[in-house]
Amino acid sequence: MTPHPELDPAILRAAAERRGRPHVYDHFEPARTALVVIDLQNAFVAEGAPCEVPAARGVVSAVNRLAAALRAAGGTVAWVQATFEHGGWPLFFEHMVQPATAATILAALQSGAPMHALWPELEVAPEDVVVPKYRFSAFLPGASTLPAILRGRGIDTVLVAGCMTNMCCDSSARDAVMTDFRTVMVSDANAARTDTAHLAALSAFLQGFGDVRTVDSLIAALRA
Repeated sequence: MTPHPELDPAILRAAAERRGRPHVYDHFEPARTALVVIDLQNAFVAEGAPCEVPAARGVVSAVNRLAAALRAAGGTVAWVQATFEHGGWPLFFEHMVQPATAATILAALQSGAPMHALWPELEVAPEDVVVPKYRFSAFLPGASTLPAILRGRGIDTVLVAGCMTNMCCDSSARDAVMTDFRTVMVSDANAARTDTAHLAALSAFLQGFGDVRTVDSLIAALRA
């Protein structure tokens, strides 16, 4: 398996120097923490799928490992599914992709379609939250019920994983910050179509929005 791309140590050092400490958040209360997994559905993960992100197949085990650790510590795991009914989101589907591509993606991401389902290798537990989202961001007001569900559980911290790092994950993470969730992007549990896009998104997020940490680092912090 291709090694997951790592952030430039110089960027990590610069961000740490700017804030005066190694990490944005140095402690986590598991009961107030949620792992939010974005769009790890057949349409994005399966080989040859309409929205395929090949690297997404490589983060599934990392996502499962972090999900299991957070559940064991008393936290919440939420699985978010990109969902577009019929016309979907006209501003995107009528302008950003050609009609044939739009039709293929819309068919795949209809609720109940085989491609809409979560990737079967994900270890989803009965107590987990599963919600649809109707825009790139799961935290955009009106795009998903997730923020209300999390706040109802007393969640104030979210760990963002899934695909794509530079699109739906980044959009969700930034909106989570803007609506006052402590937010961490999980570097080795996010995937993009290129390493360049993945690293650029994480670098920008770390320098201006929230934290970027690895699965191992987060598991250690949750157990501390």
